[in-house]
Amino acid sequence: MSGACENAGEPVVAPVPGADPLGDPFLRTRFALPARPPTFLRRQRLTHHLDRALRTPLTLVNGPAGAGKTLLAADWAATAPPPVAWLTVEAGDSRPGVFWAYVLQALRACGAPVSDTVRAPAEAAATDRGMPAALAAELSERDRPVVLVLDEYDRVTAPVVAEQLGFVLGHAGHGLRLVLVTRTEPLLPLHRYRAAGELTEIRAAELAFTPEEAAALLELHGLALPLHAARALVDRTRGWAAGLRLSALAARESADPDLYLKEFEAGRSTVADFLLAEVLKARPATTQDLLLRVSVLERFCPGLADALTGRTDAGAVLAGLHRDNAFVEHLGHSWYQLHPLFGEILRAHLRERLPGLEPELHRRAARWLRRSGSLPEALAHGAAAGDWDLTTGALVADLAIGQLLTGLHADELTRLFSSMEGDGSPATDLVRAARDLSGPDPGRGLTHLRRAGRRLTGDVPGTAAARLSCALLETLAARLTGCPRQAETAAGTADRLCRDVPAQLLDKHPEIRALLLTHLGSARLWAGRFEDARAVLTAVADLCDGSATVLPRLESMGHLALIDYLNGWPGRAERKALAAVSEAERAGLPQPSGCAVARLVLAAVAVERDELDRAQALLDAVPPHGTPDPVPAAGRALVTARLLLARGRARAAVRAADPDVRTAVASPWATSREALVRSAAHLAEGRPEEATAALRRVSAEQPACAVEAAAIQLAAGRDGAALDLLDGVHPHPRGGTGPAVSVRAALVRAGSAAGAGDAATARRLVAQALLDARRERLRRPFLDAGAWLRPLLATAPARELAAGWLTPGAPGRPGSRSGPEPPPPALAAVELSGRERDVLERLARMMSAEEIAADLYVSVNTVKTHLKSVYRKLAVNRRGDAVRRARDLRLL
Repeated sequence: MSGACENAGEPVVAPVPGADPLGDPFLRTRFALPARPPTFLRRQRLTHHLDRALRTPLTLVNGPAGAGKTLLAADWAATAPPPVAWLTVEAGDSRPGVFWAYVLQALRACGAPVSDTVRAPAEAAATDRGMPAALAAELSERDRPVVLVLDEYDRVTAPVVAEQLGFVLGHAGHGLRLVLVTRTEPLLPLHRYRAAGELTEIRAAELAFTPEEAAALLELHGLALPLHAARALVDRTRGWAAGLRLSALAARESADPDLYLKEFEAGRSTVADFLLAEVLKARPATTQDLLLRVSVLERFCPGLADALTGRTDAGAVLAGLHRDNAFVEHLGHSWYQLHPLFGEILRAHLRERLPGLEPELHRRAARWLRRSGSLPEALAHGAAAGDWDLTTGALVADLAIGQLLTGLHADELTRLFSSMEGDGSPATDLVRAARDLSGPDPGRGLTHLRRAGRRLTGDVPGTAAARLSCALLETLAARLTGCPRQAETAAGTADRLCRDVPAQLLDKHPEIRALLLTHLGSARLWAGRFEDARAVLTAVADLCDGSATVLPRLESMGHLALIDYLNGWPGRAERKALAAVSEAERAGLPQPSGCAVARLVLAAVAVERDELDRAQALLDAVPPHGTPDPVPAAGRALVTARLLLARGRARAAVRAADPDVRTAVASPWATSREALVRSAAHLAEGRPEEATAALRRVSAEQPACAVEAAAIQLAAGRDGAALDLLDGVHPHPRGGTGPAVSVRAALVRAGSAAGAGDAATARRLVAQALLDARRERLRRPFLDAGAWLRPLLATAPARELAAGWLTPGAPGRPGSRSGPEPPPPALAAVELSGRERDVLERLARMMSAEEIAADLYVSVNTVKTHLKSVYRKLAVNRRGDAVRRARDLRLL
């Protein structure tokens, strides 16, 4: 590599000993280790980490200004095995000749000089083409590696220098250990060194002081602070070394240092005085004004800063402040942020220096951010300004009303609008309605929604998004109040309004369609229109994965599982419910977000299988629904009542069967299931007449309910009425009714045949019921059938068909008269990781957590973490249940 001389027209001359290529003497201070102050705290965890630098070719110490990088590296270098070369890089070192001249001089200064074959650069802007290769070759022959520490390496910005340095490092082999202390990412292929295990890294998070280290640092300053107080100080400064030292220095000036460190006001402290004097007031007045105004922002770019100042020079000012380390941190892509402590001080100073300006700054920020498409930040600043018309208008115009109801930011938005009061625009009414409808008191939401609807009548230009938002909320309101007809009307209106909204806006918010269909599907389910509900709910469940639609998808999957359960397909219901629970876990959602109905279905299936403890555990894991949504309320009431019946607590079951929600329209399946519980309770307490009378509320349009009613009629001694009910059952056209229905129907007919003395027909029907039930492990229909069944179960082939899952004993051998073994259920929805399977297999071998940890070479805490995950995925809460469940699902 060759290049022009620094001064054109002058001859190129070799540098004299002790001088750089420009002829200036080498600055010896650049080769000296920086002095550590008396209050320097040696942190052994970082020193030990840096010791790895002796074993890897490249070490990176990367962090912001004031993070303690240089002192850490200097302290380590002072005790590292020689030779250790230190070079403090300066901006001029971006010229290759100057950089390599100083590197070679640093090697000489540490006692590791290179031979004359490595010629020192003669030009500032270039190096001899063979110099990097000669240096690498000579370093590679060293018996002991030389450690080269380049402090403030971020000042080197020339790609050619990074390329040459990478070449030397790559070819020096064992002879060079390079340590870069920098604020920025060096132009080196870090990913290759990282993948090869040849990179030691210490980053900002590790450089941050821990509470224990902060307490020790304060002690060096003569200050004693309890650990909890040190933790609070670390939270405030983010463990920033310079901030902690400044706080310590300021505290020493206080009459009560301990109280100062615990309670100091950033704007009224010696720390504030120091920062304002050294950082703010040392700047021009225009720069001071900019810093004060941007202090209301979490982050800012030049355009946003200009909007707050009314000027156009923010780009240059911010770049200069960052270069000067004036507590302005560069986030990348022209975005900046203030250090939290400095920002806190500036905000306090803003209120004193420019009182009353803060709300206007938030308002300007909200408008600029809205125009730039940064809606979440625009909303936050609009709320901070107290301008609710601006804030709600931005949310509604962007068609983001659905984010109040679903998505990862729903809780955050609800908190944001929680303090909204007073009258406002139609958008304000809509946001109030969404806030209240999704809470425990939807009545207030309905009031706001009706007012918004009245104000949005007519096809007013520019209101399409608001009218669509109103239709969405009307669909939700109809769902919550149990009014399917209104849900259909509102959903139809929303569908038509979608044509008036820009397509790109709808594409940006897929949660709108997902929520509409979910609310409509839930309303149809409540009405007992299972197949119509299935159609729209399936469309939501099949949507592509994404955070915006994850909760509607999970709700739809749970509702689909409930439909299968109500139609008598427990296996299908279980698979869909498990898929919903598993997806919620993969998405990292808090339990039981979006999975309440799915878990209720799992509990209901567990009752059908007479797994009562598991059913109770699943019920306990689902807290009462936050909103009076009739479907989950009825589902919880149904499962709780059936569980209590199975435990023999008839009166408690009757009390639990009422879902305690008020709806415009009664649900045929919810009403029928409640009537069945009441009837079964009367029968259990010896009141057959009352039992049959309660069956009048059972809908004949619900096959599963009609068959259960027939079973109660048979138990009450009304065989004819039971058979009439069965004969009137009309299965759903799509998919028909499932095995839970057919098993009960077969048992009713078997009981009737047994009572009529037709033993052969009874045995055949019982065998048929056992064969169907065995595949689903349905025990409850047989346990509820009555005493007539026991003699039949003792005869062949019923005995063999029942053995091992319904009655004690070994199941029949393959090929015997019991027929083929039931096929394993399709449970791909339960996905265990490889490590979770390892833990589960050892759990089945009765190994303790400590034994599993030792066998897998992991910690006990890691084993417990995997166990918790396995329990969640299998919907159990005990070790034995997990093993049994895994065996049932063919996971073991």
